[in-house]
Amino acid sequence: MSSSPLRHTALDALHRSLGATMTDFAGWDMPLRYGSERDEHVAVRTRAGLFDLSHMGEITVTGPQADRLLNHALVGNIASVDVGRARYTMICRADGGILDDLIVYRLGEQEYLVVANASNAQVVLDALAERSAGFDAEVRDDRDNYALIAVQGPESPGILKSLTDADLDGLKYYAGLPGTVAGVPALIARTGYTGEDGFELFVAPSDAEKLWQALTEAGAPVGLVPCGLSCRDTLRLEAGMPLYGHELSTSLTPFDAGLGRVVKFEKEGDFVGRAALQEAAERAEKNPPRVLVGLVAEGRRVPRAGYAVVSGGEVIGEVTSGAPSPTLGKPIAMAYVDAAHSAPGTPGVGVDIRGSHEPYEVVALPFYKRQK
Repeated sequence: MSSSPLRHTALDALHRSLGATMTDFAGWDMPLRYGSERDEHVAVRTRAGLFDLSHMGEITVTGPQADRLLNHALVGNIASVDVGRARYTMICRADGGILDDLIVYRLGEQEYLVVANASNAQVVLDALAERSAGFDAEVRDDRDNYALIAVQGPESPGILKSLTDADLDGLKYYAGLPGTVAGVPALIARTGYTGEDGFELFVAPSDAEKLWQALTEAGAPVGLVPCGLSCRDTLRLEAGMPLYGHELSTSLTPFDAGLGRVVKFEKEGDFVGRAALQEAAERAEKNPPRVLVGLVAEGRRVPRAGYAVVSGGEVIGEVTSGAPSPTLGKPIAMAYVDAAHSAPGTPGVGVDIRGSHEPYEVVALPFYKRQK
């Protein structure tokens, strides 16, 4: 069996020069960590961290009916997004299963940027292209035209302000505006996947290294460090944010994942999966599906995805993500559990870790919320 060669981002040589431990992530050779993942995590929570996210999948949708195409193809009401704003949404199969979760930026009256997860970018591209039939709109694969650099953490606004005259104070959460950062043209977005304030900078791959170096220099006095995918995972876990392939999959509808709010039945026209999702919504109302909860360990053993959640000798759920939490100082997990065991403080809940039932406290998500 031959495997495709790994793809490399425009910052690949730079990561290696910084001594990064590299890993295969969704077909890309990506930095896992540069030094200690715990130190990188703490830097983002207390100062700032710099991430290469160029593996994400950018798809541009343009044309007079771009808004109608996206309303048909996705579960959200994309036509109602104002120019300069962004929306979290999902693309589902006809049976309601989640193909991916997405962020869609409206760049102009007839132009949208759809950002998909690296592992699903081709699937999303193919689905959008297929669903575009009959609409006066074009779907374009722009993955090779963007590098994506994120600066996250409480010091990130100050770092970025020193490099741009764009109106960062006026840039709301889930918005994006074109600007220039360190002399580089960029789409400056404020979304993030760490639970902290921060920015994502979409730039031409040829400008990525210049921008990374400028951010590194501007951030040095306040303790900015380069960060890999490993701490990105523990940061999003603490923030209770779902990861495709863990909390989201084709076997779950948005209602099964507790994210039914992203499905907008009231929007005009039909959309892919509508009938199945209406059934899922009614099912969830009558018979609550498993609930995504947080679990905090009483001991030191770390739960991993796929481990059974137990109570009274019965399996009541399954861990979807687990890791040591640098912020809480204890192992934590997200898990889908039966509705009857989902209330915070439910007694007698544990995780089966290699045959031993370790006690865990059920808590509401997120584990961590930044102070505004």
